[in-house]
Amino acid sequence: MGDPSEKRTWTRFLPTQADDIAGVPFSSAHAGQSVLVTGAGGYIGSALVKAIAAAGPSRIVLLDSAEHNLFQIGQHLESAFGNVPCVAVLGSVDDPHLLDDIFTRFRPEVIYHAAAFKHVPLLERNPIAAVRNNALGTHRLAQAALRHGTPRLALISTDKAVNPHSVMGASKRLAELTVIALSGPACRMNAIRLGNVIGSPGSVVPIFLRQIAERRAVTVTHADATRWFMSLHQAVSAILASGTADLEGRILVPELGAPTRIADLAKFLIGAAGEIPIVFTGCRPGDKLTEELVYKTETKEATMGALQVTRTCRLQPAELEEIMQRLGDSILSHDVPGLIRTLCSVVPEYMPSSLLR
Repeated sequence: MGDPSEKRTWTRFLPTQADDIAGVPFSSAHAGQSVLVTGAGGYIGSALVKAIAAAGPSRIVLLDSAEHNLFQIGQHLESAFGNVPCVAVLGSVDDPHLLDDIFTRFRPEVIYHAAAFKHVPLLERNPIAAVRNNALGTHRLAQAALRHGTPRLALISTDKAVNPHSVMGASKRLAELTVIALSGPACRMNAIRLGNVIGSPGSVVPIFLRQIAERRAVTVTHADATRWFMSLHQAVSAILASGTADLEGRILVPELGAPTRIADLAKFLIGAAGEIPIVFTGCRPGDKLTEELVYKTETKEATMGALQVTRTCRLQPAELEEIMQRLGDSILSHDVPGLIRTLCSVVPEYMPSSLLR
């Protein structure tokens, strides 16, 4: 790592004022618009809200089920963007009555759907919650958008939705299939498939830095594990591009370059901290050694700036409705085996972990 250009590349993993999303492209398109952001208090959601607020929308509606996160982003908007009308709604995307109330009262013109459960090992032990929030919640939100004539919806997805080994990845793939199936000229829905966003709570960089600060061993799952990383600024730019794209029923994939070897990242972050060992703990249920950005069956149609426009398989709305009914029945009866069978039938590439098999 002695090459100066390589050092510049690695410095993107160092702690910064990651909140700085000033000058994010595409945010100006939301001037004068009513915008709904789900998961508005999360790491990505709150950065997205700040970028949109800077454009001067007519209103921002913040939906989040985490009270503290919602309170914090509401307080920030009040102090930093007091001229922007802001409505904080405490609730979940899987509540159809709440969604109807939001859409009736505030008539959003664009929706950014950032609400999701994301922690892979935790969700392997809580598959009902993963599917209810990530898949059924997306379906109910997309249905509400159609009922109320919302012109645009952008789903924030993940590379873990490609050939998933985790229930989290499979649930996000179902979310992708939902917006693709329900998209049309009346409500243009697209998905943006992100890599790991540097600094996101619970991700490897904050965990490694905390372990180093506490002089504890840095834990890495596997010596050969790799991941794609992107900055918060990159992520917000890509999301806003997907929300303003003149497309429908597509998945947008950022150009992320080569993946990063996690063990090399750990060595870099340890740096001059001294003799701090790296301990390889083994892959956890749901973990993959390497992530992928596209399925082999997907087709690259075009490029849009730094984004690849991708066509994926498309379910019929009636087929999607039947799938969601089956998942809903499994959730109501707490039938985990039935839930996993349905996931496998809809996402045949899904390889359930030993914990769920």
